[in-house]
Amino acid sequence: MKPISYEEYLQEPKSLDLETALKLHKEILEEIGTDQDAIELYKELSQAAARYIHFRSNWLLWSREEKISQDESRTACHNSLIVKFNMLARYLKMQGKETAWRDELGYEEDDRYYRKRIGDFGCFIAFINGINAR
Repeated sequence: MKPISYEEYLQEPKSLDLETALKLHKEILEEIGTDQDAIELYKELSQAAARYIHFRSNWLLWSREEKISQDESRTACHNSLIVKFNMLARYLKMQGKETAWRDELGYEEDDRYYRKRIGDFGCFIAFINGINAR
């Protein structure tokens, strides 16, 4: 496996640069504020992101056989992550929040690469939570 640089990643369709990820994360946290229900939804989203990053961070390291055996679980985990983003956005929208961050992430119905972008942002959330847990 050849290591891939961040710059190479940025050449991929619908990639998510760090500045945008930071901005989106800040928007989410500001919209959540002290709303306990939103905090609980964000916790569920973070748990899904932590599960999903396991698959993404190992994907390039796994053999073909391991990928085949893990593919169904990875897809289900990715689907769950997307559902959690949608649930949080829907709840915040009901509370009168903008949720522009959800639109900026994109929808897989519009372009299949948005699915990857949403997964990327899930990995970013897991990364932020990992750093904050020190």
